[in-house]
Amino acid sequence: MGFSFFNFLSSDIGIDLGTANTLIYVKGKGIIVNEPSIIALEENTDKVVAVGNEARQMLGRTHQDIITIRPLKDGVIADFEATEIMMREFIKKANVNRMMIGKIIVCVPSGITEVEKRAVRDSAERAGAREVDLVAEAMASAIGVGLEIEEPIGNMIVDIGGGTSEIAVISLNGIVNHTSIRVGGDEMNSSIIQYFKKNFNLLIGEKTAEDIKCNIGSAYKLDEEIKTEVKGRDLVDGIPKTIEISSAEIREALSDSINAIVEAIKLSLERTPPELASDILDRGIILSGGGALLKNLDARLREETSMAIHVAEDPLTCVARGCGKILDEPEKYEKVILRHRRSA
Repeated sequence: MGFSFFNFLSSDIGIDLGTANTLIYVKGKGIIVNEPSIIALEENTDKVVAVGNEARQMLGRTHQDIITIRPLKDGVIADFEATEIMMREFIKKANVNRMMIGKIIVCVPSGITEVEKRAVRDSAERAGAREVDLVAEAMASAIGVGLEIEEPIGNMIVDIGGGTSEIAVISLNGIVNHTSIRVGGDEMNSSIIQYFKKNFNLLIGEKTAEDIKCNIGSAYKLDEEIKTEVKGRDLVDGIPKTIEISSAEIREALSDSINAIVEAIKLSLERTPPELASDILDRGIILSGGGALLKNLDARLREETSMAIHVAEDPLTCVARGCGKILDEPEKYEKVILRHRRSA
């Protein structure tokens, strides 16, 4: 009786624990938290200074006693303790009492190892979960988009996140084939930073690179090219300076990352059984994740694959919305939960 009463009071939550952003879905309330996966801590005491948006504002602007940490890299946990603290802080922001957390569903890249899955489970348990289930990001994204994953029909989803790009062909509640590459928004930011170093001897920060990518980055030529001013530090004489940059130059900076995603999609299509391939030809490829917002990425993929490309509605929240549907209808989506496999 006590247990069922606790179940009634407890909050089940879904977490899209992304390299760039963390989203928290609380059952019955929807997406409550959508903030950058960044935490600022005091160097000596590990006391939390800021988390999420406030911590992002501090990136590259802290003194020696405060460190800003991005605890996830390439879609997996790079700093276990910082991840646990960050999850706890985000759960607090979602107004969920730590003592009243029931189940936590966490989305993970489909290519991660059992050890990396264990780290995610442990982090969620230490953040207060009584039960932890893992779901592949691509599957959660497909559910969030509203695809009929239980039907014997092929669906292809391309989820471009901060750390990884997940490409999956889904049918009958399962992933028929998946390709997970460690290229995403972070890799694009790094490419922009390197481009400025190499071509302009200008050092820019990570936050500036991301702003440039979001404002004028593109994967295919624009109807009207955009220009913007960029501030950074001159590597030759060491003083700050401003230069003007065009969207065509940023497209060149991003070309390697875009090419890697294009090749991964082609490889995935090559591996797809012919019946499912014909379904995908009819239905097209769905783009989700923050990377889907890159200007004209759909046009570039359309040209490369000669297939219909659909950008999901609100692509940033697809995975979190998928988590929500799994929490709301656990029996329907029971088969998509990743089971723990013991290594032989």
